[in-house]
Amino acid sequence: MINLYINERQVEDVTILDLKGRDRIRGATIALHESIRCLAGEGKIQVLLDLAWVKHIDAGGLGELVASHVTLDEKGGALKLMHMTERVHELMTITKLLTVFDVHDDEPKALASFVGETLKIVERQPFFM
Repeated sequence: MINLYINERQVEDVTILDLKGRDRIRGATIALHESIRCLAGEGKIQVLLDLAWVKHIDAGGLGELVASHVTLDEKGGALKLMHMTERVHELMTITKLLTVFDVHDDEPKALASFVGETLKIVERQPFFM
């Protein structure tokens, strides 16, 4: 049984995924994984996850958050989190994942934090004549 529901909304260049339910290893992480991969494939690489309604994240869900973070980072984007419940915040603290993710309690501040995220230095190839 899938216990994770995902609502997608767009605010300028940032895609917000409102998550509701329990993020579990059976089925639910597949939905999140597919959503992030589809967004990255469409060039939507600035993603904000709203975790206000997520009551629990298991090991599979934590792994998927990290994998999604890496996927978007490699494409020059970012995955940020907001509105974590107390239980999820404790879990992220215990696992030290708070040091990996940019976490916000306020949506306008979270959105503002994406400004300049897409700027990436590209190494130039040498020019030969």
